Amino acid sequence: MKAIAYERFGNAQVLELKEVRDAHPGSDSVLVQVKAASLNPVDYKVRQGHLQGLIDTVFPVIPGWDVAGVVVKTGLDTPEFEVGDEILAYARKDVISGGTLAELVEVPVRTAVHKPKELTFEEAAALPLAGLTALQTVRRAGVSAGQTVLVHAAAGGVGSFATQLAVLAGARVVGTASKRNHGHLRSLGAEPVMYGDGLVESARALVPEGFDVILDFAGHSAVETVPALLRDGGLVASITDSRARDVYGGQYVWVRPDRANLAELAGLAARGSLKIEIAEVFDLADAAEAYRKLETGHVRGKIVVRV
Repeated sequence: MKAIAYERFGNAQVLELKEVRDAHPGSDSVLVQVKAASLNPVDYKVRQGHLQGLIDTVFPVIPGWDVAGVVVKTGLDTPEFEVGDEILAYARKDVISGGTLAELVEVPVRTAVHKPKELTFEEAAALPLAGLTALQTVRRAGVSAGQTVLVHAAAGGVGSFATQLAVLAGARVVGTASKRNHGHLRSLGAEPVMYGDGLVESARALVPEGFDVILDFAGHSAVETVPALLRDGGLVASITDSRARDVYGGQYVWVRPDRANLAELAGLAARGSLKIEIAEVFDLADAAEAYRKLETGHVRGKIVVRV
């Protein structure tokens, strides 16, 4: 089968379109013909070697954890799915090796759900990792009706989902983003503020008493603004900075595959309650170019690779 793969850690130049051995389903997995896969920042952090010591890497590596496609073969004990089923999955495994940027991928049943007919394969592929990260962070932070919530990087892949989920929970949401994305944040139900210099003053002007919850999807210096922006008794959650937990007593979130969570997200998207924004779609052969664009850090929505 054809796949994007790399034999060593490095930048996007190590990615190659090549023939690799066909994937096969395990006893509790299904073999999926990939229709679309989406890219996430963690993919290139893995490729650059930053997750060594956290997850074992077995070369050659086929990157990607998000997938939407069609089941072509089932494992020995997979009653949840049949050949021909359309699925989406956050297909993370215990080692990094056989990912989703390929014609076929083995998908553990514990990571997959049926794809709603209302979603295209591209939309379905854009949902799993970013959507699950957003949902689990919002839930871990205890976001509820009547709260004021600050979302850092609110227009990004994860942040845009978290913004919508917090709004759906009944919270008042303020989101940080560049000026060009302020209209987009308003369309999601959030009040936008500029990140960078003047952020604390701008956010305080909107919520003088401080925020009940701060959700950090930006990293860098975002957590350093917590003392100035979080009200007494409030909670901060971050996917990028462990200081949210270790210094400020909040939550540090590493997303988990969760079928119930993913089915909930897919249902929200199918009903139109959760918008999925796709920034651009690339062909499999152009995956290296797609990653270069993602690595600029100036992408709104998800980059998807069509297989």
